[in-house]
Amino acid sequence: MKKIHVTTKVNGDEVEFVCPPEETLLDSLRDRLGFSGAKEGCGTGDCGACSVTLNGRLVCSCLVLGAEAEGAEINTVEGLAHGGELHPLQQSFIDNAALQCGICTPGILVAAKALLERNPDPSDTEIRYWLAGNLCRCTGYDKIIKAVKIAAAEMRGETA
Repeated sequence: MKKIHVTTKVNGDEVEFVCPPEETLLDSLRDRLGFSGAKEGCGTGDCGACSVTLNGRLVCSCLVLGAEAEGAEINTVEGLAHGGELHPLQQSFIDNAALQCGICTPGILVAAKALLERNPDPSDTEIRYWLAGNLCRCTGYDKIIKAVKIAAAEMRGETA
């Protein structure tokens, strides 16, 4: 079958790749472009480990075709840190022990960032609702919720 040429932006940088029509965005990001942060946890969109934003919308990259990225803007966990400085969410996850094995963490960080871009002061319930598509088998969720709340406060210029 014919391969498809895709030009897209990942974390603000224009990139190109060629993929088979049936290849997922997750596989294109990991295998063709070297963005290995998003993980394949389930391959069915149930766990959120592969979450990225596509044109500002949170998606499971295992459910999107690589060819659908043509002309799109994609943000991955690799785009959170800038110039060697961790994003407040990343630092808060470390400081508050909100991660363990790391499989779910990239997807949760991308989802939390998408939430905070829409709502910089979410309640615990709003955070839980927004992150409901991201499953964690190690930490439970209390530390994750706390880390998001602390990062949100820091991003607003407050202390938690």
